[in-house]
Amino acid sequence: MDKLTSIKGIGEKTEQMFMKLGISNVQELVEYYPRNYDICKEPIDICEIQSDNIQAVYASIASRVDVLKNGKRTITKTIIRDSTGEIQVKWFNMPFLKNTLRIGQKFIFRGLFQKVRDKLIVTQPEIITIEDYQKRLYNMQPIYPLTKGITNKTIISAEDKVLNSKKYYDEFMPDWIIEQCNLAEYDFSIRNIHFPKDEQSLHISRERLAFDEFLLFQLGVYQLKEKKNLTPNNYVMKEVKDSEKLIEELTFELTGAQKRVLDEISKDLSGPIAMNRLIQGDVGSGKTIIAAIAMFVAAKNGYQATIMAPTEVLAKQHLESLAQLYSNYNIRVDLLVGSMTSKEKKLVYEKLRNGEIDILVGTHAIIQEKVEFLNLALVITDEQHRFGVRQRESLSTKSTNPHILVMSATPIPRTLAIIVYGDLDISIVDELPPNRQKIKNCVVNKDYRPKAYEFIYKEVGLGRQAYIVCSMVEQSEEIEAEAVIDYVDDLKKCFNDSINIEYLHGKMKPKLKNEIMSRFAKNEIQVLVSTTVIEVGVNVPNATVMMVENAERFGLAQLHQLRGRVGRGKHQSYCILINCKENKKTKERLEVLNNSNDGFYIAEEDLRLRGPGDFFGVRQSGQIEFRLADMFQDINILKKASDIAKQLIYEDRELEQLNNFGLKEKVVNYLSKNVNNVNI
Repeated sequence: MDKLTSIKGIGEKTEQMFMKLGISNVQELVEYYPRNYDICKEPIDICEIQSDNIQAVYASIASRVDVLKNGKRTITKTIIRDSTGEIQVKWFNMPFLKNTLRIGQKFIFRGLFQKVRDKLIVTQPEIITIEDYQKRLYNMQPIYPLTKGITNKTIISAEDKVLNSKKYYDEFMPDWIIEQCNLAEYDFSIRNIHFPKDEQSLHISRERLAFDEFLLFQLGVYQLKEKKNLTPNNYVMKEVKDSEKLIEELTFELTGAQKRVLDEISKDLSGPIAMNRLIQGDVGSGKTIIAAIAMFVAAKNGYQATIMAPTEVLAKQHLESLAQLYSNYNIRVDLLVGSMTSKEKKLVYEKLRNGEIDILVGTHAIIQEKVEFLNLALVITDEQHRFGVRQRESLSTKSTNPHILVMSATPIPRTLAIIVYGDLDISIVDELPPNRQKIKNCVVNKDYRPKAYEFIYKEVGLGRQAYIVCSMVEQSEEIEAEAVIDYVDDLKKCFNDSINIEYLHGKMKPKLKNEIMSRFAKNEIQVLVSTTVIEVGVNVPNATVMMVENAERFGLAQLHQLRGRVGRGKHQSYCILINCKENKKTKERLEVLNNSNDGFYIAEEDLRLRGPGDFFGVRQSGQIEFRLADMFQDINILKKASDIAKQLIYEDRELEQLNNFGLKEKVVNYLSKNVNNVNI
């Protein structure tokens, strides 16, 4: 494949920057799709600006340009004005504007206008002359995901040069599939996904490329499953009488769903084929106790087991609960996390090799080369969508084909599960424990915010804790961090000094994030304000309030996950969703959450309400990530690709027929590069 440096204007330094985006050659550049499209429309008056929209205004600089320092960052501020009003403008890390902008100068300022503390501001707007703006008017300009050192203009320039240097991009899809599914040609699609002639061209191009992603995924999943279904059971396990005793000693009774899943796992562990099972269950459905009992069975059969969690805080919580659960059964549990000293890690390595540890709890530290087990038979990953397949496979190579159990708290609709997981062994824990209190929900507008603060203050006064989650439309960690810090500053003015308020955001180092989550778990922090980087799965039973600002910007599944951070203890818990966009569709969506705590029902409703109609990509959160396709909005395309995949597997299992050869090559290439997307 052609190197990036073969493109005029790209040197070795720029090539290194592109590699941070996962682009190492020309083909990968072509397959790096825009995340959205920017259509420049006529400028409007300042008085017509609507919050949370990208708009353009023709205005003059109305005040002195000030540059403020905030640590290593600079904030450049000024006021712009037209005949209908004025608005504050803010730029991050652009201090040079102080020397280029003068009072009275007129430009078109284009950017995302937002309300911050009930005042409209625009952050990081483009400054464009009228002449330049006229050239861009109504063009569909691609917007790409970026990294430090790579601008949108750099990617547009590179894509343009590549697409204009090659007249035809080879078709790999068999003719009969193109005709049967009424698909556009690959060459047309790849050109129009980057530089669409119009919205219709974009629509049919996106449909073709989304179909490609789904079909390659389906065929790739089939090949991986075929391989795993032939893996023999090297660790046949007998029933353990003590496991019944352990269950009887629990302070709660297992639900019917938990008992059913345990029975399925028991059959796997004693059967002829190694277990490769996914446990999918709603927040609080009790997946962890299932994993604990499975590890207990492994340990009592004389084997080792391990569970890998996404964060140190969660790993330590698992260790404490497992040590307490197994306290009467002589099972040795230990911990391995990144923050441990070299001496502490060395001791764990030694005990593992000697078989002095039965169950190891840890984070990514478990998959390091130095970690060697004596007889590892069961590998469990918690919050499985947080780990790539390669990470889980690295863990499974610590033994010869151990049993694999992965857990996910992200429900997806049953209609999708059948397609996505196919014949993978899936256990669904679709029943909540009877003693679990239902979270009380309310969807309110921004005018309710002061009352929400009062309510949080009251809960903290009772000894409880609260989460507040902020969201930004602009996909910039820099701006998100600034917004969260500003929010905390304002919040502290509403609360007295006895209440400790802290924040989390994406720019913070993992060690600091871990420290803050740990302090929150210990109730050293009463109110935690966070962007969506808030860690999933951490158990803070004392937290009773989840307040989500701009709830309309989140998907229902994501909101349900956030809500699952509370309602974990004996106290009544609450979820307050602040809806800042008063329209019928938004209200209908949020009312689904208001009326239900069932994650599977919510996922089905999310699918129904979002539908397949919006051709602008919406990046989903959950187990599977595609570059362009979306499981929810593209459900019809997914079903079509699934039908074709089944037909191909039935008629030409190995894709050996001549007309399928190009497709087979694509599948092999897809698996080698995108195995992390195939979360089985």
